Amino acid sequence: MLTRRNILLAAGLAAALIGSPAAAQDKVKVMATFSILNDFVKNVGGDRIELTTLVPVDGDAHVFSPSPADAKKIADAKVVFTNGLGFEGWMPRLIKASGTKAAVVVTTKGIKARKMEAGDEHGNGHAETDPHAWQSIANAKVYVANIRDGLSKADPAGKSVYDANAKAYLAKLDELEKEVKDTIAKIPRDRRRIFTSHDAFGYFGAAYGMELISPEGVSTDTEASAKDVAKIINQIRKEKIPAVFMENISDPRLMQQIAKESGAKIGGTLFSDALSDEAGPAPTYIDMMRNNIRQFSAALMS
Repeated sequence: MLTRRNILLAAGLAAALIGSPAAAQDKVKVMATFSILNDFVKNVGGDRIELTTLVPVDGDAHVFSPSPADAKKIADAKVVFTNGLGFEGWMPRLIKASGTKAAVVVTTKGIKARKMEAGDEHGNGHAETDPHAWQSIANAKVYVANIRDGLSKADPAGKSVYDANAKAYLAKLDELEKEVKDTIAKIPRDRRRIFTSHDAFGYFGAAYGMELISPEGVSTDTEASAKDVAKIINQIRKEKIPAVFMENISDPRLMQQIAKESGAKIGGTLFSDALSDEAGPAPTYIDMMRNNIRQFSAALMS
């Protein structure tokens, strides 16, 4: 015979089981390759997914070296989201090593890629596909649509949730895009020119009418030589570039030297390939874009 005490114990046990980690096992295991993509996936997936990331905040995907633990993350995932366009050059080998059965979704599908100048270890420049497509908010919306579709295919029962989350996030991106355009419109046209430590802002410049110049043939995984630095300084002086900016994934000493010797103003820190941690100014994609545009405005309007 059930006593009042037994009934209460049974009810408490049921409640504990509902709220226990066992319930989390029903979540779709998802992996994103880097922090910006992680934020897109988080906004679309919401509470239906269990999300992990490979390249951490403030990390440089260009020089990232995967570990066996990273292969396991992929092996455990049901869906893997990548940027593509050559951004994660180590990813095909890692996927093969993991033996994963996960669906691999390339989130830049449908985006028209641009070319950028890159360099090798000998300082020789060559054109290659620019992978930094998220720097255009219009492109970010394509990422979101691809993520929504990828999650819906892997988890059909959650389609209505993914659709609603994507719609809400796309509305926020619409507001962000208007804010970026309005801010740039206030900067005099002849001052919309800056110098950054590597070529990560080509899509931004093309989308919003700014000229963002970076060292030709120098990337985050190659160190600028004395000849490179001299060339950069001459370029800034010749083209009268008003400001140089550092990035969270780059060594600041190079840009400090360039600013000192060229006479250009040092702007604030930009976020290009990675978000900051929660305590920083760019813990989300929207925060990142707002930080960058405010840094541009502060340097170019003064």
